[in-house]
Order: sequence, then structure tokens, then C-alpha cells
Amino acid sequence: MQAMKSSTALFLAFGLSAGALAPLMMAAPAQAQINFTDVANDNWAAPFIQELSTRGVIKGFPDGSFRPNERVSRAQYASMLTAAFSVSNTREAVSFRDVPTSYWAYSAIQTAYTKGFMSGYNSGEFRPNEIIPRAQALVSLSNGLRLAAPASTDAALSIFNDADSIPAYARNGIAAAVNQQIVVNYPNVAQLEPNRTMTRAEAAAFIYQALNNQGQVATVTSPYIVGARPVVAKEVRIPSGTVLPVRYEKAAKILLGKNEPTPTPIALSISQNIVDSKGKVLIPSGSQVEGNLKVDQGAAQFIASTLVLTNGQRISLDALSEKITTTEVVKKGANTGTILKDTALGAAAAAGIARVTGDRNIKAWEVLTGAGAGALAGLVFGKEKVELIAINPNTDLALQLNSALVLPQ
Repeated sequence: MQAMKSSTALFLAFGLSAGALAPLMMAAPAQAQINFTDVANDNWAAPFIQELSTRGVIKGFPDGSFRPNERVSRAQYASMLTAAFSVSNTREAVSFRDVPTSYWAYSAIQTAYTKGFMSGYNSGEFRPNEIIPRAQALVSLSNGLRLAAPASTDAALSIFNDADSIPAYARNGIAAAVNQQIVVNYPNVAQLEPNRTMTRAEAAAFIYQALNNQGQVATVTSPYIVGARPVVAKEVRIPSGTVLPVRYEKAAKILLGKNEPTPTPIALSISQNIVDSKGKVLIPSGSQVEGNLKVDQGAAQFIASTLVLTNGQRISLDALSEKITTTEVVKKGANTGTILKDTALGAAAAAGIARVTGDRNIKAWEVLTGAGAGALAGLVFGKEKVELIAINPNTDLALQLNSALVLPQ
């Protein structure tokens, strides 16, 4: 009796009745399951299995399992195909000498045959208990759904590392399945393994993708679907013209020479959360903006190049500050300690202050790494004073987006 219960569970798992096992015994249909004890949500086949289980194409076992790695027989696959697809007949029914009318899958096998999904062997047999290989399962879908092979079968199959192992009879059918994104290869999308026997999880994936091709189910995102287009991540666009509030945390003032010879790299911080209309934080406070302070024709401007979010993600950024022309004059005899308090210097500014004050120890702060002061000895500064560009970074360097900023979500 226990053995009979186990066999009944096997039939139920494929959506079949157990009538063939014992003519007087009728099994109640298993309830559709979505979650199985042996199919975690992050299992590669979970989305395929869950949807087909809901539809009754494939069912779980009474113990709550799905047994995704069990193999599938030709009779079981015929039953799955019959439950999944509704297509017109393409040929008359035939009698297979190894499938009597009393066989549990007789009706499913006849339907799978008349609809063009599956065929018998030249011997007149169907071989219902034979475990079906992956190549045969894919060809059956291409045949039953009347999928046309692509212009170049070889080109379509060239994506597989083991294309040479595809049987001759299966090449056109598998190429057609590839073309319609029906083939699912786990764990290596480039490895077809056409002659390996198919598992229940793989059967679910193939059938699901075929249903998707027919517009019957939603598209599943999976890296194991052969030929699937790369998924475009959802994104948020902050429009051009938006102002990003920033601050400079290393100094309260920046002095640059009007002739700074090279752009001066610095990093600013986003000073407050940037949120959307619903209050969702798009750019968190503390994110870094990398770029350069550039002097041109006596005006300084910060040119941003990269946004570094607090999680370390780097995003290209096209933003500019206003041009800063405010100046500060340093005269001969000025107290350099007062000048340099909480101030960062560009290389030319450092050289200029050293020239007019006579303090040869002044050097640009290491955070402002323009050309070394020694290289600027030949620059012409006034003998009594030097006029520098003075930047209050926390008010002068607010950034305006020059083009839309695209943030992945």
C-alpha cells in the first residue's frame, strides 16, 4: 500500500491521474502550489516553476517538495505539453504498440502527437518511460509551436561551446528555439548539453519560455535565457539645470592665482539629501563630487566629472559652478599665518604669496595638487602685492547640471 501511495504521488506531481496504476483507484488532484520546500526564491528556476505550478502544468508532491532535479520521461513530458498549450491538430492519431488505451498517459500522448509536439519511433513505439534528453524536448516545442528555423542554423548554434554535440535531427529545431529565446541553460548559458536528460526544473523553464513566446505569460528576467537582451536597469533622471548643493570640507577658503597653469583637482561633498517629489533620497548627503578648479582669463570655475555615492558607486557627472572672479590682494609684509588660516592654495597662488611676502616655506596644500611652487618661480607677480582669485567654496561652488544626471535605481 505504501508503494502504491508513492507511485500515486509521482503521477500527481506531473498533473496526471493515477487511474492507470489501479483502475479502481482515483486520486484527488493536488492543489496548486507556489512555494516548495526544495525550491528557494533565489533558485534559478523558481519563477518558471512557480508560474507553471499555478497553472497546473507541473505540480508539487504531497510532502511540499517539487524535486527540481528529478528526470522527466517522454510520457510525463507529453502530459506537461498537453496541459500547457492549446494549438490545432496537425495530423491524425496513431496507435503506438507500447501505449495501450489503459496506459495512464494514453490521452496525453495522443494529444501531443496529433498536435505535432512529439512523434514515435520507426519501430512503432512511443517509448513512454524513456527519459527525454534536452535536445528532444526543445525540438518538440519548436515542432509543436511551428517555429521557423533562422536563416543560418550554424550561426544561431554557434553561441554554444558544445554545438558540435547537437544531433543532426535537432539542429534546426534547437536553432529555432534559440531564435525565440526558449532555451534556458543553467549554470552556463553557453553550454547546451543537448544529450543530457532533462530535469523537472529545466522542463519548467523550457515550457515557460515557450509560453512567453506565445504571449501567454510575463517575461522573466534570467541570465540563463539564451539570447535574452540585457536587462536595462531602472533609472531616475535628474534634469539638466538642477542645482546640486555642495560644500568643501577641507578649507573655508580657496585662493588661486589668476594664472594657475593647470586645473586643480578637488572633491566636494553634497551638503544635503537630494530627493524626488515623494521624498525618496536620490543622492544622499555626503556623496562626493570629483572634478577640477580651472582658471581661464582671470575667472575660476569648478568642472565636475564624477559623482561618488555613499555606497561607493561612481557615476559620470556633467556639472559646472558659476565663474568666480572675486579677488583678494596679498601685500608685501602680510602675515602669512593669517592668510593661510583655514585656506587652501593653488600652486600659482602659493608661489605668488611666497614672492611678495618673502616666506619661502609657503607651499600649496597637498589637497590642491597643481604644478609645484618651484616650477612657478619664473611667473611674473607684482613686487609689492599679488592679486588672487578668492573662492568661498560653500557658497561659490554650487553646481548646476549641464546635462541630465542618470541615476540607476
